Amino acid sequence: MSDDPGGGNRVATPREIEARQIVIDGQLLQVAIRHNSGQQPPLLLFNGIGANWELAKPFLEALTSTTAIIFDVPGVGGSPRPLLPYRPSTLARLAAGLVAELGYAEIDVAGVSWGGGIAQQFAHQYPKLCRRLVLAATAPGATMVPASPSVLWKMVTPRRYTDKDYMNRIAADLYGGTFRSDPSLIGRHAAAMHGVRNLGYLYQLLAVAGWTSLPWLWSLPQQTLVLMGSDDPLVPPINGQILAGLIPNAELRMIDDGHLFIVTRPAETAAVIEAFLADASRRVEPSSALSRMANWVRGLVSTFGARRDAQSQQEGRK
Repeated sequence: MSDDPGGGNRVATPREIEARQIVIDGQLLQVAIRHNSGQQPPLLLFNGIGANWELAKPFLEALTSTTAIIFDVPGVGGSPRPLLPYRPSTLARLAAGLVAELGYAEIDVAGVSWGGGIAQQFAHQYPKLCRRLVLAATAPGATMVPASPSVLWKMVTPRRYTDKDYMNRIAADLYGGTFRSDPSLIGRHAAAMHGVRNLGYLYQLLAVAGWTSLPWLWSLPQQTLVLMGSDDPLVPPINGQILAGLIPNAELRMIDDGHLFIVTRPAETAAVIEAFLADASRRVEPSSALSRMANWVRGLVSTFGARRDAQSQQEGRK
């Protein structure tokens, strides 16, 4: 294995984040690695739609013991666009090739928003390579409980990545949480955006069109942590309940923030994830698909019942 398999530039950024280019199966990937001294496997992070790796930098820098790997999806950031569209299975295969090129036999995997779907696909496609799974602000694909039409309309184009004034206008409605109360966050987040291309963004949308993990979530063997923002307009928190209800050995944690809590609360998010990854007392306990489905249905009934009760109380006070 060569020291720089891609033959490209290597730039050491502050806080021991190393950025380099690596070629996997003929595809050039912009890769960033946050080196740390922990003993557990490294964490492979799949970013959100249209997001270059630098947008995850606050989270990477907040990790205290975990080595983290992230790469720009082809067509985004420093990774050139492929000739043809791809599917989540293609990205999972590229990621597995990258892990092998870096010399790791086992990793933990995390995915944020759109990247959460790719993380699910990776865990399903490479169960022996993926030890633990973290799903943040994400859903089971096309079968998710969707956001409101006004929110979905704002995210179907990459305009927010190319027009910073537009980002300032819509960020609070799109991401919720701290973006509603701290306008300075919008500017800092927008300043880290670069490299998104219209066709590359379209490829990402096409990749998950019609894709769903619902048929096989019950079969995932990994210990799984599901993190959801309590004020997430883009991915309603109920999607986290669906994931945690159908994945065996999964737990759901709510973060008191919006869709981008991994950026707005990087230290808190990193601490929760690292505690989960380092907890040696956790054991995989098999459960039947039927029992998981039953628990999931009970959870949904309870959730919707609580909502109806709350609405009835509000109407009664009017």
